[in-house]
Amino acid sequence: MNKRVLPAYFGVILIWSTTPLAIQWSGAGDDFVFPLLARMAIGLLACVILLIVLGLKLPLHRAALHAYTAATAGVFGAMQLVYWGARFVPSGLIAVLFGLVPLFTGIISLLLGNEDRLNLARLTGIILGLAGLGVIFGAGTHIGTQSMPGFLAVLAAVMVQAGSLVWVKRVGADVPVLALTTGALTISVALLLPLWWLLFGHVPTMNMQASLSTLYLGVFGSVIGFTLYFYVTKHLQAGQVALITLVTPVSALLLGQWLNHEQVNIDIWLGTALILLGLGVHQWQQLAPVSRVK
Repeated sequence: MNKRVLPAYFGVILIWSTTPLAIQWSGAGDDFVFPLLARMAIGLLACVILLIVLGLKLPLHRAALHAYTAATAGVFGAMQLVYWGARFVPSGLIAVLFGLVPLFTGIISLLLGNEDRLNLARLTGIILGLAGLGVIFGAGTHIGTQSMPGFLAVLAAVMVQAGSLVWVKRVGADVPVLALTTGALTISVALLLPLWWLLFGHVPTMNMQASLSTLYLGVFGSVIGFTLYFYVTKHLQAGQVALITLVTPVSALLLGQWLNHEQVNIDIWLGTALILLGLGVHQWQQLAPVSRVK
């Protein structure tokens, strides 16, 4: 790993670990739409500025528009569910549940015929991941009466995110990453604005912590995080990139305990361990080259 890739690698881990906590801190009471709208608007502004500075154009051909729509499912659809569920679910647990995205992506790809076969490693990984999910849902019943709807909302977001990733890949449009992000954010803002107006219709009061968290999510969570991730993906082996999804759930849980005083019982740690074990087994073919390099 060269000197330029290493900071980007740890930057992705840091951003992915802190994003769930920033989502909770950006909350504005019952209005879960405005913080997301503000985040997407800030991210869109940053993307437009980058497009202008880099001299890039936003492709508007049919395949590109299809790709933007597919990506919007993960931005607009999944994030709404996350922001609603974040009011009831600890931030670290959100990161753990999103660790299931590769597993659900594999399942959806298999059902759509994009995967050739389901080998023993992938099947074992899926079973372990689902077992960990079951343990976490069992623990969720002890956190609070409203925790289960929040869990279900975040889990639904994970499924939507996985479906969006498969959809974008299935479209196969040759669209630059920055353009894809810009297109998805443009559609998302256009959908969120009338939705927020109909549901709430007034700008909520946000303290300094919520405002700074929203700014952080708009710039780092929505733009820089994606850019660093795709930069790392381009320069490293798939197995090295896959290690990120094994690190961020644990780091997010620890940050939630340390900075947000979240209570994480033994059942959640056990469920997390099963999910990470399942993810490791499922991605064994990608992780194996890393162990051979070492």
